[in-house]
Amino acid sequence: MFIVPKSIITKQTRMAKIYILTLFFILIIGPISAQQNKITSPDGKLVVSVETKNGVPVYSVLLNGKTFIKESPLGMETNIGDFTQELTLSESVERSEINDSYELRNIKQSKVDYTANEAVFSFQKDDKTVLDVVFQVSNNNIAFRYKVHPQKETRSCVVNSESTGFVFPEGTTTFLCPQMKPMTGFARTAPSYETDYTLDDEMGKNGWGFGYTFPCLFKVNDNGWVLISETGVDSRYCASRLVGNEDKSYSIAYPLQEENNGNGTNTAGIPLPGFTPWRTITVGETLAPIVETTIPFDVVEPLYEASQEYKYGSGSWSWIIKMDGATTFDVQKEYIDFSAAMGFETVLVDALWDTQIGREKIEELAKYAASKDVALYLWYNSNGYWNDAPQGPRGIMDNTIIRRKEMAWMQRIGIRGIKVDFFGGDKQVTMKVYEDILYDANDYGLLVVFHGCTLPRGWERMFPNFASSEAVRASENLHFGQRSCDLEATNGCLHPFIRNAVGSMDFGGSALNEFYNANNTPGRGTKRMTSDVYALATAVLFQSAVQHFALAPNNLTDAPAWAINFLKEVPTTWDEVRFIDGYPGKYVVLARRHGDTWYVAGINAQKETQELTIKLPMIAVGSNYRIYSDDAALNGKLETERLAKSQEINISIPGNGGLLIVNQK
Repeated sequence: MFIVPKSIITKQTRMAKIYILTLFFILIIGPISAQQNKITSPDGKLVVSVETKNGVPVYSVLLNGKTFIKESPLGMETNIGDFTQELTLSESVERSEINDSYELRNIKQSKVDYTANEAVFSFQKDDKTVLDVVFQVSNNNIAFRYKVHPQKETRSCVVNSESTGFVFPEGTTTFLCPQMKPMTGFARTAPSYETDYTLDDEMGKNGWGFGYTFPCLFKVNDNGWVLISETGVDSRYCASRLVGNEDKSYSIAYPLQEENNGNGTNTAGIPLPGFTPWRTITVGETLAPIVETTIPFDVVEPLYEASQEYKYGSGSWSWIIKMDGATTFDVQKEYIDFSAAMGFETVLVDALWDTQIGREKIEELAKYAASKDVALYLWYNSNGYWNDAPQGPRGIMDNTIIRRKEMAWMQRIGIRGIKVDFFGGDKQVTMKVYEDILYDANDYGLLVVFHGCTLPRGWERMFPNFASSEAVRASENLHFGQRSCDLEATNGCLHPFIRNAVGSMDFGGSALNEFYNANNTPGRGTKRMTSDVYALATAVLFQSAVQHFALAPNNLTDAPAWAINFLKEVPTTWDEVRFIDGYPGKYVVLARRHGDTWYVAGINAQKETQELTIKLPMIAVGSNYRIYSDDAALNGKLETERLAKSQEINISIPGNGGLLIVNQK
């Protein structure tokens, strides 16, 4: 009889246990290395995986086990090395938890608690660490950026391009805004983020040949939605866009050399070690995470202290209805009286005030406005050498010495803020112009609104005196062409999901004139196709801490009293936002809270009336609420109702119409 030594049995048993445990981890938990290369959201639902495939760094994104972004490339090509291939991923991953709370009055949510998991994935080339990819993953949101390490004695580098990409599952459709060809459009001021979106389009296109402006929205079949953008861009980097590739993938691309009349490089220069801006990805099975995201502000920090507590609020401006010729002393005085009658805080004096009013008369206007508890914003051309825009004042905002002298004058006469127009580029040198204007304006207590400009990328938190940016096909186009009026509701049903989801949007809308002309004369100029209730609803739907509405003094007598009274009271700052229902380009219903008051706003771009049953858990049972609604002919009315025990109401929004619900205090 052969006897097996006990030591051998023990050894074999131990090995068997190890084998079984290893198999268990592989089958149930997954390969150990794979687990190390994953990062999840605090709720565990959003998962990002990072690895290398044949030396190429890649990542992928799953939400609740469903693929939203397939394996997509990471990396960059620089003048100190190609960090897109022949890389290895370090086994060591630095991890941490982030818990941050901050308050901002000028975004969609005044108090934010940001909780995320962070992981730093390091990549080596030739046995040297060359690149880190820093991921922060919160519930429904991903932010990542690169850290470039010094190589030998180098302490600076030029990033020529990124291979950062986004590969979506087959069948994904797109909601994208094509970028214009540089040095085209009005007075060669393009690109300025002011083109029409393509809706529910197929992948595999590249706009008009120049890619797409951020943000970019994707519908991933029936799984949900992805919104891609970037944040944290300042003078230390260029802004980016998204380009479509023939294989239906999308890639980060830097500005074109022709932008800004060819001035400045189209690459990014950074010190070493140095960081890129954050690329952001918001993922949701519904559109609620898209509408409600705060990721553009979560991952950035203020760059300087506010010189004072800035005042936001509503205002009027003559230009949108009466155009350049109305920038005169008498008309602006009339609008000061109008703002005072509306309870508005400001009047925006638009282009050509330097020649059509003059500085001495501007001082007189500012003094008169102050006597009415109204302050002025003044318009400026951004430059004198990178486009052909003729409107003045020109040649002031691009020069530090002249700019600061001008701002000191504005501070002395009590100007509230400035609107700076006509930029036309995303190069690093242009980002420095934005930053310099904001920084200097803070020294003189001035708020800043940008027009003809780039997307604000976290600027509400980074720059304490940043008020808002246009970067959208805004209200001026309603004056310029009937087609924009015909598409007003379609575009309005896009902005809460895309452009306005990532930053304040100075649309300048809520017109109550039926016709875009100085006296609201029938048959002259373009005709507004939307209802008065629609105009009121967009005052809530379109978020901007400073709102210069497209109203006119004649509206005090020719617009419904209930409409005027609503625009007198509607706030411009919000404490909370909740998505209720909608589909991009078709209809949208959302709720915003200011203090204890909830404003529920909806608009409809479809030919058919949108019938919905919505639940309003934020409004107390049995409380009264005001409801502004349209009939089929777009005639508006105001009624008072009481909320039933179910907290549900049936609503009806006709095409080009709107709806508003305001709870009674």
